[in-house]
Amino acid sequence: MKRVLKGGPGGLRDATLFTLGINSGLRISDLLALHIGDVQDEQKRIKERIEIRERKTGKIKDFPMGKTAKKALAEYLAQRPDAQLEEPLFLSKQKRPLSRSQAWFVLSQAAQAVGIKERIGTHTLRKTFGYHAHQSGVDITRIQKLLNHSAPSVTLAYIGITQDELDDVYLTLEL
Repeated sequence: MKRVLKGGPGGLRDATLFTLGINSGLRISDLLALHIGDVQDEQKRIKERIEIRERKTGKIKDFPMGKTAKKALAEYLAQRPDAQLEEPLFLSKQKRPLSRSQAWFVLSQAAQAVGIKERIGTHTLRKTFGYHAHQSGVDITRIQKLLNHSAPSVTLAYIGITQDELDDVYLTLEL
């Protein structure tokens, strides 16, 4: 996906949106609301942490950025050397904030190009973050907290863990 997005019309912008989305778990509304100053300081250095107020919950979200996200941001922002801190991070070709529908179109096209048959949308980025956190062994209650879900059951359903998979634990665990 990253390679296809980088080579597409939106180039590094689209690849960075994807990379930041799958590495932060932010909702698309929060990703698209980011400004340069949320990720870069006055000296043009990528910040160690992002701190925002989530649009949906109104809660403050403060988290460190990993190497992959910081590298993508640095590469993308190098293309925008004159950008001001108050400018939107993700701009359309018309120099307006990238819209949710534009982001959806870009991601859907890239998914088709790499052979993904399932429907891919902007929310897939957030779900991918949760799913891979779970697959890497992160406890479900931590993922619940990271995603600001109300209960672990919501998180399990969200990342696609089925009752059959839960039942399998009982059937395969023989102590």
